[in-house]
Amino acid sequence: MIAPEPGRREINSIGSMLRVMASARHDPFARALNVDLVAVLVAFLLPWSTSGVGIGMLIWLAALVPTLERRPFLRSLRQPICALPIALVVLAAVGMLWSEAPWSARLPALSPATKLLFLPLLFHHFERSTRGMWVFIAFLASCTLMTAASWLVAIEPGLTLKAPGEPEGRGIFVKNYIDQSQEFLLCTLVLAYPIIRLLRVGNIRHALLLALVAANFVVNMVFVVVSRTALVTLPVMLAAFAIKHLRWRANLLLIAAAVTLGALAWTQSAQLQATVETFTRDYRIYKEWNQPTSIGLRLEFWEKSLRFFAEAPVFGHGTGSTRGLFEAAATGPSSLAQGQVIGNPHNQTLSVAVQWGMIGVVILYAMWWAHFAMFRGPGLAVWIGLMVVLQNVLSSLFNSHLFDFHEGWMYVLGVGIAGGMVLRAGSEARPFGTAGP
Repeated sequence: MIAPEPGRREINSIGSMLRVMASARHDPFARALNVDLVAVLVAFLLPWSTSGVGIGMLIWLAALVPTLERRPFLRSLRQPICALPIALVVLAAVGMLWSEAPWSARLPALSPATKLLFLPLLFHHFERSTRGMWVFIAFLASCTLMTAASWLVAIEPGLTLKAPGEPEGRGIFVKNYIDQSQEFLLCTLVLAYPIIRLLRVGNIRHALLLALVAANFVVNMVFVVVSRTALVTLPVMLAAFAIKHLRWRANLLLIAAAVTLGALAWTQSAQLQATVETFTRDYRIYKEWNQPTSIGLRLEFWEKSLRFFAEAPVFGHGTGSTRGLFEAAATGPSSLAQGQVIGNPHNQTLSVAVQWGMIGVVILYAMWWAHFAMFRGPGLAVWIGLMVVLQNVLSSLFNSHLFDFHEGWMYVLGVGIAGGMVLRAGSEARPFGTAGP
């Protein structure tokens, strides 16, 4: 069983929390609390700041190190959920040795994968902590505030904090519409579980409150801005919710409600119509005039990436090689689709395959499966982890979201914290003295 937190005590006011935090030098409970509070801050900053998250995670690591239980932590590294992300980072590091790219390209290409090294640390800490849900509540609260900022910017575009001349997108206060849509979609689907649970026990008031929060995300995506990736992944994630949590009659009602609301949203939202129409428009412009549209470029990148993979199918071309390969394969002026050069093929599998071949692809999919397999059974932490993994796998068909900063940290924090909570629940459920995972 998991031992209780050392020196655990009640924290019933801000003053008592501050006193506990200040005693961290001599108090193990206070040190653990500080680690949790830094994670809460990082989750709150994630929708707003990249530098804040990077600095925050370094602070979190420094705060965590004194609390590590060395032997249990080292034993946990043998589990696939920990060993596979470490293996992918090691492969990326070793892949620099056979890469033909300059070292100035190899080192930056390694950096996006290194965030996966935080997963074993998050599993270890939140298997011992009881405050993992604080982190998710902070992220939900932050995203809810982001919807308010999005509505304000939609009404008054001058309120955006994006740099002059940088593509803004309607209703984008900071970052971009893809990141914002990923946040809002994840929050909406995660909230579906507690709403259903509250309705089943007759807690109508709290269910209605959460339903209003979820509706705020949906309405913003319908009438302000939504990414095409979110539109494509939504039906699959919604189907996962229906299969896991609803009976067949409820599923029929859900399908009918989704079709009705979707049709209503389509007729009322010119923004949604324009987003959907770009699928066919972008493809037609690419095929007929060879212009670099979003969909056209993805098709171009995927086709070339498959050729690169075929040239080195086992070990790949090495870390950081992608951009050089696209430069060599570019034909015609850069204003045309065939002349575009990029260091990211906008597909996670192809990004891995080009650099590290089939070995990398096998490790990537084994890691996704190991994390997916963690989240079985009932419980909010299970549902959160399942949605985080499923969203990352689906959205990575159209982007390299595991290696992208924002979506990559959504995955690492979501899987790491929810996974630690699930491991803790499993340990507490086992009879004393039985073997762990």
